Amino acid sequence: MQIYNMHDAKTNLSRLIEETVNGGEPFVIAKSGKPLVKVVRIDAEPEKPLRRIGFMKGQMKVPADFDTMGADEISSMFEDAK
Repeated sequence: MQIYNMHDAKTNLSRLIEETVNGGEPFVIAKSGKPLVKVVRIDAEPEKPLRRIGFMKGQMKVPADFDTMGADEISSMFEDAK
């Protein structure tokens, strides 16, 4: 996504909007390097939110004894600490 500073956006606003309306990418207008607004077509499809839950599905396997793994070692550490 292209970022334009306020001065460039004012100078080229008609062209930038025309490009966006005719299937171009949305663009951002910034002031002093800080993004202020995003210009998109009114009938543009909304961006899908980034889905984080389940992003590693099928890439890892949790052992069936996960809840009890290392229980003997952990117990011995606490028993030895007394």
